[in-house]
Amino acid sequence: MDKLNGMDTEGMLKESLEAGRLLVNNHLQSLLDESLTNGHNEVVELAGSVLMAGGKRLRPVLSILAYQLAGGEDEDRVMSMALAFELIHTATLVHDDINDSAKQRRGVATIHEKAGVAKAIIAGDWLFVQGFGLGGSYDSRIVSIMTECCADIASSELKQLNHVNNLATTPEDYYSIIRGKTAGPFAAGCEAAAYIAGASEEETVALRRFGMELGVTFQLVDDLLDILGDERMGKLRGADVVEGKMTLPLIHALTLLHGSSRERLAEIIANFSDNLWSELIDLLNEAGSIEYVRTLTQTHLERGLQELQIFPKSDLRTIIESLAKSVIDRHI
Repeated sequence: MDKLNGMDTEGMLKESLEAGRLLVNNHLQSLLDESLTNGHNEVVELAGSVLMAGGKRLRPVLSILAYQLAGGEDEDRVMSMALAFELIHTATLVHDDINDSAKQRRGVATIHEKAGVAKAIIAGDWLFVQGFGLGGSYDSRIVSIMTECCADIASSELKQLNHVNNLATTPEDYYSIIRGKTAGPFAAGCEAAAYIAGASEEETVALRRFGMELGVTFQLVDDLLDILGDERMGKLRGADVVEGKMTLPLIHALTLLHGSSRERLAEIIANFSDNLWSELIDLLNEAGSIEYVRTLTQTHLERGLQELQIFPKSDLRTIIESLAKSVIDRHI
């Protein structure tokens, strides 16, 4: 393993991620504490129960690292933007959980499960407002990046709902959905960070493209985890299939399989339960779909890493590259 300043690459990545996670958590907690002093007790407690329930804070930490890679030196200048995207991301999770009737998020009861749908909607709205409140402290370009990102999330969420259990969903449909819903926030966070750092337009575009490819990689890995399952990651197998989400392994298999195999796969998707899991895996393997998506994760990761070549090689770039590679290495 490469040695960087006396520390191996994996050690540097873990140290950077943990330091970034703690920094982000401290700022988020301060925001919640300030809102409590302003008398917003119930909504803060509800929203905070999900916001502070854990997680690696990958998105805000990535924004901070991108800012530094682009030449930024004062973390305080990028922190509000990083927090804004995390608050908005959490807001979408609260609302997603309502749509999906999810009972848990990050190991704790979802807000709608313990307080009801009406209060969960309000808590999600509060998180959105807090995020845009922080983002509004920047100039119009940052606000535009955030606004477009959120518009893309909403549009993609609707498109995904329109494709629930739709066996005619194409790979193009799929990529349109995940680029707006999952990859877009990665890209927007990196782009905004580069702009705040004063990077050149070429560097800013490169970081946006890196974030987009990393986000696509992240979603493809999530698709595989849904099929393969990994309780260590809190990812139970088949959850997306139960919800009728057309993930890429399913879309690929429906495209490649014919006759009785395709008919059986369609039946399993429409009536999925855990006792059908082995048969589902057999059909996906028959189509080569799991290996196909594994290959695509590597392709998108490599495209993203290539975008970072515009920046001189450094310990920081190596950390970001290692972070990107860690996304693909989540037990798939």
